[in-house]
Amino acid sequence: MADFLTANYHAHTWRCLHAYGTEREYIDAALEMGIRTFGFSDHIPCPFRGGYVSRIRMTMQQAAEYAACIRELRKEYAGRIRLLLGFEAEYITDFYEEQMRMCHEIGCDYLIMGQHFLRSEELGPYTGTPTDDENRIREYVDTVIEGMRTGSYRYLAHPDLMNYQGLDSVYEWEMGRLCRELKKLGIPLEINVLGVGEGKFYPAEKFWKLAGEEGNEVILGLDAHCVDHIKDRSSYYKCLDLVEKYHLHLLHELDI
Repeated sequence: MADFLTANYHAHTWRCLHAYGTEREYIDAALEMGIRTFGFSDHIPCPFRGGYVSRIRMTMQQAAEYAACIRELRKEYAGRIRLLLGFEAEYITDFYEEQMRMCHEIGCDYLIMGQHFLRSEELGPYTGTPTDDENRIREYVDTVIEGMRTGSYRYLAHPDLMNYQGLDSVYEWEMGRLCRELKKLGIPLEINVLGVGEGKFYPAEKFWKLAGEEGNEVILGLDAHCVDHIKDRSSYYKCLDLVEKYHLHLLHELDI
């Protein structure tokens, strides 16, 4: 087994209002852990209408400052670690074009998809809310596939965030459909290290069993919201246990 990640593409900053510590502290922790490529992928801002203010993401106006901060640190740490500028984004059709323009303007290196909401954050519902509604898991899978077909996202973060508690046959059909389509598209699935560390319902073994059967490529993501998440070697090893148990094809780095 590898000692630790060599590359991580899933990390947040204080701008999302639920992460702690400075970017420099994150980078120093990554260096301490032997990480060679570290991507910041804070929650993408959304062009909300009607005065709605998010409590879990930066504003559209903060995006340029975020990009400038990472670029300055990239210069400072050049030759020691490779730093990337990204976002974790939901695929929301009402916001997509404006968000893509913003990413182009600030020179974003990559996006990952983390479909926390089926529609906008303002409208919900949150995909991690337990449900036995077949329509909800079907909409989740349809939305993810539609978004991934745009070619804008490098991988699917915590694909098992959809917390469907209904019939096993429905879960297997819908999530199997997701796994098959993302395999065709060459999109990796993320095993979320933070989910292990915080005892969340994901990573969900029933999902990774399906991914193993379909032969999906997978990648590990720290989903770091603080320095301690970057140093969580114990949860990393537990994720590797999942990789071995379900014979998953683990990618150690992405071509970015």
